[in-house]
Amino acid sequence: MEWSERIGRRIMLRDLHILLAVVQCKSMARAAEQLAISKPVISKVIANLEHVLGVRLLERDRHGAEPTSYGAALLRRGITVFDELRAGVKEIEFLVDPTAGDVRIGCNPILATSFLPAVIDRLSRRFPRIVFHVVARQADTLHRELIDRNVDFLIARRLGALTDERLKFDVLFDDKEVVAAGVQNPWVRRRRIELAELMNEVWVLPPPDNVVGSVVLKAFRARGLDYPRSTVVSDSPHVRMTLLATGRFLSIFPVSALRFPTKSAEVRELSIDLPRARVPVGIVTLRNRTLGPVARLFIEQAWEVAMPSANRT
Repeated sequence: MEWSERIGRRIMLRDLHILLAVVQCKSMARAAEQLAISKPVISKVIANLEHVLGVRLLERDRHGAEPTSYGAALLRRGITVFDELRAGVKEIEFLVDPTAGDVRIGCNPILATSFLPAVIDRLSRRFPRIVFHVVARQADTLHRELIDRNVDFLIARRLGALTDERLKFDVLFDDKEVVAAGVQNPWVRRRRIELAELMNEVWVLPPPDNVVGSVVLKAFRARGLDYPRSTVVSDSPHVRMTLLATGRFLSIFPVSALRFPTKSAEVRELSIDLPRARVPVGIVTLRNRTLGPVARLFIEQAWEVAMPSANRT
């Protein structure tokens, strides 16, 4: 009776949608404009919700509208409801037409230029009507996108412990770091190179104080060496790969960046062993979340593409 009388018949999905719009817009007036309804209608919906639940959901002042702790709690669950409904609609669409649908993928920038395109290329050949939405960001931003359910899952490198208990990491393969150079660089023809021999070469590297650079720094320190002086400092994989292709620069990349479809045809791995330079690559999902059929299909394909790399390590 409590559910039926207080919640089941009195809180509508439309009400939660309006509350979410107000919070996102930080204003009832802007939310009304976005939803193409009047401000009095929005005020009435919020007032009714607060009456049903017996708590204040919004704090309103001259700066706008912000959710109270009660409002934030309701919205967290409301977002889950909308996400599950969206997954249900996608599953129905897939059952009607298994060759169509869409999937939202979060990905590290380096994998977005290598492993991810390999999976998309293979799957899109089988199902050309699937639409792939790719968000390429760094780890912290990607985790937030996943928790907010703006993406279905992540394909990411695990550069540290996964401390958020809401997230699950399944390893696809271990990606080792390698020293790379353009095919015209003289070091490409050398064998049994020692890392110390390369210290005075022209390097393009990520900053040593970011998460990618920290992996590189550990590899050099394991050989008793300092981080080399870099002619170019950039965390952009595209910038570093483009400069390598000139034949003048050296850099350090995950081996997957050279093995999967990229511009790496002009780049080669040098014959040198980097110590302590392996990073797990895997799929990050939100625990207790139901993925749609296209997302599950993509993950199955990712395992197939990753298998040769997993076998090599």
